[in-house]
Amino acid sequence: MLTYISCAKTMIEKASFAEVSTTLPVFQAQAEAHAMELAGINRETLGAMLRVNEKIAAENALRYGAFFTETPPALPALFSYTGMVFKRINAKDFSIEELLYAQEHLFITSFLYGLLRPLDLIKTYRLEGDVRLEQHNGKTMFQYWQDVLTDFFIAEIKKKGGVLINLASAEMKHLFDWNRVQREVRVITPEFITYKNGKAATIVVYAKMCRGEMTRYILKNRIETVEELRNFSWEGFTYNVDSATDAPIFELYT
Repeated sequence: MLTYISCAKTMIEKASFAEVSTTLPVFQAQAEAHAMELAGINRETLGAMLRVNEKIAAENALRYGAFFTETPPALPALFSYTGMVFKRINAKDFSIEELLYAQEHLFITSFLYGLLRPLDLIKTYRLEGDVRLEQHNGKTMFQYWQDVLTDFFIAEIKKKGGVLINLASAEMKHLFDWNRVQREVRVITPEFITYKNGKAATIVVYAKMCRGEMTRYILKNRIETVEELRNFSWEGFTYNVDSATDAPIFELYT
């Protein structure tokens, strides 16, 4: 069983983690080519491409300018992102053995790097899926990565038993030929639903927390089957045993 999650927009430059062997991203060469082009784009244009304010544009112009230097140093991907999912995973308390297990069973999406393993060393950056770089002849990053990642992704899922636990945001499907992925492997997409006054809703912040907590649960407990996954519970979210769908549905009643 393989799990994948989304990258986050927010990142840090320093983090403490266990002394464990790190790796280079599988698509390091592609990331460097992207960073090289982005480093040559002025701050105003970069800000427009990323749809961010002047401060964030300036920060990321500096990041790409320093991409090929040793300062700040590259960090393992699982420790680099600081979004809600990563806060709930809380990798800083993972043992070396748990980190090594995560390395073999978790992928993190990235518009710059394609797909990352937890211990892949990466630099801070910001990029969006709809950005078009000159080197890709008008293709968006989504379109570019589809051609590069799909075969690799399917092969990696098959190596781990042919089951993918999809805990990424919906837009990340566009990094792959998703129809092919669904045809060739079993994709399980857990849902996290909140009921209030009898009405069902997916509350984004709760869903992100649950994705992080479920990822942590899978890695810490070395979950290998969908049946085991149904034992997950967190802060009132529990599996709906009456669900008629293949996807596990976890519900919270408030």
